Amino acid sequence: MTLQVGIVGLPNVGKSTLFKALTRKPVDIQNYPFCTIEPNVGIVEVPDERLIELAKFSKTEKIIPTVIEFVDIAGLVEGANKGEGLGNKFLANIREVDVIAQVVRVFKNDDITHVNNKIDPVSDIEIIETELILADMSTVEKTIVRLEKLVKGGDKDATKQLEVVKNIKEKLDLGKLAISADIHYDVESVSNIIRDMALLTMKPIMYVYNVSDVAKKLSEELERRPHVKLDIKIEEELIEMTKEEAQEMEMVSHISDLIIKSFDLLKLQTFLTTGVKETRAWTIKKGATAPEAGGAIHTDFTKRFIRAEIINWKKLLEAGSFSAARDTGILQTVGKDYIMKDGDVVDFKIG
Repeated sequence: MTLQVGIVGLPNVGKSTLFKALTRKPVDIQNYPFCTIEPNVGIVEVPDERLIELAKFSKTEKIIPTVIEFVDIAGLVEGANKGEGLGNKFLANIREVDVIAQVVRVFKNDDITHVNNKIDPVSDIEIIETELILADMSTVEKTIVRLEKLVKGGDKDATKQLEVVKNIKEKLDLGKLAISADIHYDVESVSNIIRDMALLTMKPIMYVYNVSDVAKKLSEELERRPHVKLDIKIEEELIEMTKEEAQEMEMVSHISDLIIKSFDLLKLQTFLTTGVKETRAWTIKKGATAPEAGGAIHTDFTKRFIRAEIINWKKLLEAGSFSAARDTGILQTVGKDYIMKDGDVVDFKIG
């Protein structure tokens, strides 16, 4: 499972610079709108010190961390839902991602043009959200027309689907995101219609505040939203520095906050496998069972699951070996109902 995060925002807020800092991949950064037309894509490792410790424990040949895919999407302007600027391309790109990371300019710098000629973070957020809501309203209205015809024809699934879609429309009409609608996914047809509409505002949104002082408290309106604060210019400068140089200048990177927050927003966690050949992190949904976790390695691990031996990574290191952990009873043998925990080290047994 590879998580894909779309970096969006108005032009000139620091999206491409953030992408460069995240991926250490050269991108085209210029001080004018629509510099990014085709989305840049970069793979970023999820920081995980547990892998290093387990690799030492197992004398591992290779470490394989879990990763996140970041997509730097073209800057958006008002009217994108009607195709203004690069609106249609922007909206198509964003439909493909799992999480939206909206970069919001909070810093002031007269040398860097703001597309609306003023620094107003709340207004910038509203512009982006309004464009996404308007695009979703168009999708929802077309879906309602189609479902109403099916209901008249006696389609029972369509009746339940129509109720849910109208609920979403009520939220959008109020200027709220679709994700705020009270939806129960206990009926498969409901899950299907939500998936098929691919609504932009059904995606989790994280706000990346581009600040000049990470420690500075922001307004209550900004603080209450799920967010990280980054001085993106400093993050860019840190790319060119050695660890020693950064320490000497007392410059600290907060880029990992964004990566970890992305995981949390989608309710993801990792389990670990370790041995001489490799030590590896695997991404799963929180609440996944042991067989479902096995499917992250190979579908056969779900289909042919018999049992699994599981131990928390710290307890394994403290035990000193798998055999010692087994002898003292801290290495658990679990069945199909076991709910995975973040940091579990697993050895699957399949038939």
